[in-house]
Amino acid sequence: MRIVEGDLDDPRVDELIRLHLTRAREETAPNSSHALDTRGLRAPHISFWTIWENDMLLGCGALRMLSPGHGEVKSMHTAEAHRGRGVGGVMLRYIISVARARNLSRLSLETGSWDYFKPSHAFYQKHGFKPCGPYEHYIADPNSVFFTLDLIKPASPPSA
Repeated sequence: MRIVEGDLDDPRVDELIRLHLTRAREETAPNSSHALDTRGLRAPHISFWTIWENDMLLGCGALRMLSPGHGEVKSMHTAEAHRGRGVGGVMLRYIISVARARNLSRLSLETGSWDYFKPSHAFYQKHGFKPCGPYEHYIADPNSVFFTLDLIKPASPPSA
């Protein structure tokens, strides 16, 4: 697997983002989906990556800079055909390493609260994220769950 800067003009990447948006919006209440479209991912404060195996797109992920010390994980998505292979873990560890290299002290994320999102809750907690309240521009919403990772303390290794 190799991670590269995401080419938002690549139709394969555009399709993966479209599928991610569609599913996120289907699985949460109206106005409670915070997934970014390709236009949102082009913002200057967002870094976006894709993960590939040869010419096959496996997934994507992004890091949004919220403040000089705080980043947000965005657009984490693994193509359905490649789930269960560790693609998400590889991407998340990469995003965490970039956040640390940028000297961020905190990395946070928002995800849905519905049953569809329960595996993502377990995934992020497995990688050291802890539940937290809304941050930055978010407000309390029963359809959202928030997590954060303190990057100042050494991260615990992911559990098996």
